[in-house]
Amino acid sequence: MVSESHCAGHKMFIQIAIGSCLLLLSILIAGVSFWVMEWAFVRQRVWLARTPHRPKLILVLCIAAVWILAQVTAGVWIWAFAFVELGVFDTLELAVYFSLVSFTTLGFGDVLLPVEWRLLAGMAAANGLLSFGLVTAILVDALRQMRNHQLSSLEAGSS
Repeated sequence: MVSESHCAGHKMFIQIAIGSCLLLLSILIAGVSFWVMEWAFVRQRVWLARTPHRPKLILVLCIAAVWILAQVTAGVWIWAFAFVELGVFDTLELAVYFSLVSFTTLGFGDVLLPVEWRLLAGMAAANGLLSFGLVTAILVDALRQMRNHQLSSLEAGSS
């Protein structure tokens, strides 16, 4: 006879494996889309370096903000579809709501996962923290690089 602790350990491992796969998929999608966005900005590098600079910085910031929103949205939907597929939630709306609340680490507590799936809530929150941290770092670095390129082109033009 299989002990309850062995069965609980097996369920825990399954949750961690599923959560890790969802987290990696979410980060992979974000990474690929960032690569595409960076490629697009590099193609516009000469135009972005020409004056006027500030409106172009605002444009890049707005594009990056929409990109960040898309990354968060993609991550939320990945988790929501997984919750529905696993039978954790009956409706997609409830799965999206829980995913969004977890991903943004709000953790209202008005909707909870069944005990056998509760580790996934923490993993979804970890995915959100990691995603927000990565996109923030990427945004700051992209704006810094763009501004440095603009300043370099100004210095080269005044020499």
